[in-house]
Amino acid sequence: MNFPILSLMTFIPLLGMVVILLTKKEQENLVRYLAALFSFIPLVLSFILLSQYRGSTSQIQFVEKFDWIPSLGITYYMGADGLSVPMLFLTALLGFLSVIYSFGDIKERIKQYFAFLLLLEVGMMGVFAALDFFLFYIFWEIVLVPMYFLIGVWGHGRKEYSAIKFFLYTLFGSLFMLVGILALYFNVEPHTLNMMVLIEKAPMLTRGFQLLVFSAFYIAFAVKVPVFPFHTWLPDAHVDAPTAVSVILAGILLKMGTYGFLRISYPMFPQGAIYFALPIGILALINIVYGALVCMAQKDLKKMIAYSSVSHMGYCMLGIAAITVTGISGCVFQMVSHGLITGALFLLVGMLYERAHTREIQAFGGLWIKIPVYSGLMLLFCLGSLGLPGMSGFISEFMVFIGSFPSFKIIVPLAVIGVVITAAYFLRTIQAMFLGTFNTKWEGLTEISAREIFTVVPLAILMIGIGIFPSPLANMIKATIENIVHLVTG
Repeated sequence: MNFPILSLMTFIPLLGMVVILLTKKEQENLVRYLAALFSFIPLVLSFILLSQYRGSTSQIQFVEKFDWIPSLGITYYMGADGLSVPMLFLTALLGFLSVIYSFGDIKERIKQYFAFLLLLEVGMMGVFAALDFFLFYIFWEIVLVPMYFLIGVWGHGRKEYSAIKFFLYTLFGSLFMLVGILALYFNVEPHTLNMMVLIEKAPMLTRGFQLLVFSAFYIAFAVKVPVFPFHTWLPDAHVDAPTAVSVILAGILLKMGTYGFLRISYPMFPQGAIYFALPIGILALINIVYGALVCMAQKDLKKMIAYSSVSHMGYCMLGIAAITVTGISGCVFQMVSHGLITGALFLLVGMLYERAHTREIQAFGGLWIKIPVYSGLMLLFCLGSLGLPGMSGFISEFMVFIGSFPSFKIIVPLAVIGVVITAAYFLRTIQAMFLGTFNTKWEGLTEISAREIFTVVPLAILMIGIGIFPSPLANMIKATIENIVHLVTG
C-alpha cells in the first residue's frame, strides 16, 4: 500500500490548524466546522487502516520511509503494527468526539482553542506512528505545548498551577528519555535512531547499560502513565482542564506511557524488563489499590474519575510486568477500554457540570427521575468502569489477572481488592446521585442534547462490542504481542 495513510492521519489536523488560524476570529461557527472536518478525516482514514491491517503478522505495515538527515542517521520512518493501529483509531475517534463536544462547551477564544486541539492530535498521532527516535521525540514534545495552553487558558479553578505542574512533570520525564536516546545512539554502530534497527542491536549491549537506559526510559514513561509516585500531576490536570481536554488526557495521553514501554523499553532492553519485573509489578499493585482507595475519599465527581485512572492504569502496568502474551494483551485491551470508558465518563461529568455548575457528588439525588437518558448512560459507563461482565473493562482486567498470576502469585490476589473497592465507590456514587429522593434544587435541569448523546453513544457501542465480542481486537494484536514477548524472553 503506497498511499501515505499515516502521514495523512498525522498532518491533516496540522493543515486544519493552519486553516483555522487564517480564518477570521469572528467566524466562530466556521472555525468549529473546520475543526470538525479536519478531525473527521483522520477518523475516516483510521477505519481504512483497521480494514487494511493484517493481524496475522507482527511485521510493520503501512510503511513510509526515506532518509531525512542521513549524516546523523535520521530517517522519516512511519509504520504501524498491532500495537499502534488500535491506538491510532482511538486517537482519531476521541479527537473527533472532543471537537464535537467542544462546540457547546467553549465560548471564548474559540479560534485559538480549536487550533491547539488539532495540534494536540498531531502530536498524539505522530507518537503512535513514528518509528525513528528523532521523529518520536518531536511528536512527544509537541503534545506538551497545546496541552499546557488548553489547561492554562480554558481550564477552571487553579488552572495555571495545574498547567505548569503538568508541563514540568512531563518535561522532567522527557529529559530522561532524551538521555536514553542519546546513550543508545552513541553505543550502537553505525549510529542510528531507527527504532527497528535498535530493537535488533540494543539487546546485544551489556547488561549494566541495559539496566541504566531502561531506568531512564522508565522514568519518562512512568510519569506519563502515571505510575506511583509520579501520579500527582494527573488529578490536578484532570480537574482543572476543560472537559474535552480531560477526555484526551485520560483517553490518549496516559496510553503514550504504556505504549512507550511496549514499543521501546521491553523490546530494546530485555534484561532490564526481566530484572525490574517485580518492582514494576509492586508499583502496579500500589497504583491499583491506592488509586481506588483515594477514589473512595473523593467528594468531587471529576476528581474521583481522575483518580480512577491512576487505579485502572495500574492494571496495564501489571500486565506489562508479567511479560506474558495474555498479560500484555490484557494491557492493550485495558488501554483501549480505559480510553473509551473514562473518556465517556469525563464527557458525562462535563455535561452535568455545564447545567448544575457543581460536581459535588452529595449535592445531587434522585436524578434518574429528572434526566433518565443521562442517568442511564452514566450508569452504563460506571458499570463498564467497575468491570461488569459483558463490557470491555471486564475482558481487559480478566486477561491481566490470568496473564499475571503465573508471574505474581501474591500480587494478583491483592490486586483483585482494587476491583472490589472500584465497585464500592462507583455504586456509592450511583446511589448518591441517581437514586433515592429527588433533590428539588435541580428542578430546572434539562436532559442532554442530541449532540451530547452523539459524543458518547459510539463509545458505548465499542465498549459493549469489545466486551461481548473481543476476537477482532484480540486477533489484531496477537502476533505483535507474541513478538514482543519473544524479544524479551527469547
